[in-house]
Amino acid sequence: MQAPGPHPNFEIVLLNPEIPNNTGNIGRTAAATGCRLHVVHPIGFDMGEKALRRAGLDYWAHVDCVEHDSWTDCEQAVGGGSWLLTARRGRPIWDATFRPGDRLIFGRESEGVGPDFTRHFEATHGADRVLTLPMIDAPGIRSLNLATAVAVVVYEGLRQLRARPDSGVEGSESVPGG
Repeated sequence: MQAPGPHPNFEIVLLNPEIPNNTGNIGRTAAATGCRLHVVHPIGFDMGEKALRRAGLDYWAHVDCVEHDSWTDCEQAVGGGSWLLTARRGRPIWDATFRPGDRLIFGRESEGVGPDFTRHFEATHGADRVLTLPMIDAPGIRSLNLATAVAVVVYEGLRQLRARPDSGVEGSESVPGG
């Protein structure tokens, strides 16, 4: 597998992340899967924070990470189809058809992206582009850890890209396990 270069497998977008350890772990996942990481400000920590680097281990030097001042800046800079991931709303991820270069958008750990952003996203991209990782409906079970959710979605997307000859992915080096 190769580093993202100009055509990453996916564009992982974190809107206003709050916990450096999660962002570090997500960076490590991005590096290991040929994805680009986008961090949209404001964020709840300093990108130079030790916890961020510790969670990413020595992978951080291999992370293709782009910081954006706002969602508007990110949206203008990053092309591709867009998918919004939420804790409870939307279609299950396995109902989506991922394409190379798609944006996978995740909200902050404490409250996701919020209803205003979700409404704007649905109006711009369509309600069918909102996805969720289905979970049991039980008291006290609210959501998955952000880093875990990102990894699950990225690997489902990679599974799809590897399985579809029409995905546009050329060669096994760009998709892990290919």
